[in-house]
Amino acid sequence: MHDAPPTHSPVRSEPLAHGLKQRHLTMLGLGGVIGAGLFVGSGAGIAVAGPAVVVSYLIAGALAMLVMRMLGEMSAAMPASGSFSVHAERALGRWAGFSVGWLYWFMLVVVLAVEATAAAQIAHGWVPAVDQWLWVLLFMVVFTVANLTAVKNFGEFEFWFAALKVTAIVVFLVLGLLAVLGALPDTDAAGLTNLTGRGGFLPNGWDGVVAGVLTVVFAFGGLEVVTIAAAETDDPARAVGRAVRSAMVRILFFYVGSMLVIVTVLPWTAQQAGLSPYVKVLDSIGVPSAGQIMNIVVFVALLSALNANLYGSSRMIFSLAERGEAPRGLLKVSGGPGGGVPRRAVLASVAFGFVSVLLNLRWPDTVFLHMLNSVGAVLLFVWALIAASQLRLRRRLEREAPGALELRMWCFPYLTWVTLAGLAAVLLLMLSDDAARPQVLWSAGATALVLLVAAVREARAKA
Repeated sequence: MHDAPPTHSPVRSEPLAHGLKQRHLTMLGLGGVIGAGLFVGSGAGIAVAGPAVVVSYLIAGALAMLVMRMLGEMSAAMPASGSFSVHAERALGRWAGFSVGWLYWFMLVVVLAVEATAAAQIAHGWVPAVDQWLWVLLFMVVFTVANLTAVKNFGEFEFWFAALKVTAIVVFLVLGLLAVLGALPDTDAAGLTNLTGRGGFLPNGWDGVVAGVLTVVFAFGGLEVVTIAAAETDDPARAVGRAVRSAMVRILFFYVGSMLVIVTVLPWTAQQAGLSPYVKVLDSIGVPSAGQIMNIVVFVALLSALNANLYGSSRMIFSLAERGEAPRGLLKVSGGPGGGVPRRAVLASVAFGFVSVLLNLRWPDTVFLHMLNSVGAVLLFVWALIAASQLRLRRRLEREAPGALELRMWCFPYLTWVTLAGLAAVLLLMLSDDAARPQVLWSAGATALVLLVAAVREARAKA
């Protein structure tokens, strides 16, 4: 395999502040992926896979872990605020860096608008007198201001948000285990009855497991922000290595452990798509106001994801501007104490969130379905480019800077190829699924458009 041609210009040293600490990065790695997809969306996985949703989460989680290991290897050796976009450019050429950077930015700005809307729906339920669109506006203003100030403010927000989510998961696991053992008042030991009854562990066969993978794999999106944030720590190589190592195993434990508790405590047939299985379990074991408690946790999870996605999108477009792939005006950073914040990049990234305020007024029930379809499978395309980049860069790093490989991908290159095959399989399965097909087609259209723009730019640069 030949090396990609050198990029048009070297990535210069970054003027961003180094205000994030190891504790911020570690907690971002743990909490960044724990969101509404787990607390609410997992019900859909249980509905199609039954108790075997545990296997679905193991498969999807293993795929995500392999991608993060590859990304961690490259980010520890070559930390940059553009993370995998920079790696793709170095490995495959300008077209790859441009494409993956803009696709990821587009995905984040759409998702942060959706998260602001979902959080507003919860808040509107609590305070009906305040219209939903006003809540969206409030959230967008608060987190824009937070991201326009020193990066340590973003780190502190995420630290405490993530701490609450992790605490909620740990408490749930403890209560669930006590319920399984019959150690809670007025409860009988659940044993393994719910794992083996009502059709057995595989009530819908392996087809159900596969359908479960398609449902839950996107819940692991969000870990990538850790490698973007690492560039704003004092020791990026060491920080990202530690964050990736700790996050991967713990997140798999949280996800798989939660699912195991849920399908053991309650029959899988008691779960419904769209309703939180966590609420069902807490209600069944007699936790008072379980629904309201989980509403608060989901609300915090949504605001946390909004905050992290605004941060990640602003740093990605800043990195694109740094490499001449976005307007150079976005390179302006704040000065003075607590400076080094790319404020124009933050404002560019949050602009769509403010547009979503107007969309909430006009089409509150339909517009986000179309937007989510347009980015639904983009995460898989991003992961595939991460794997392809790692295939190229690993050999180059071993040859040119072997000491930089502080974190290494397991069983290289075999597991990298296995990951690429797994991602391809997920995309093919989505194409064969009536519900998932629109996401792949819309996302493929968005990807093709970005690739076309990249090709035109490349042709003009060579002319």
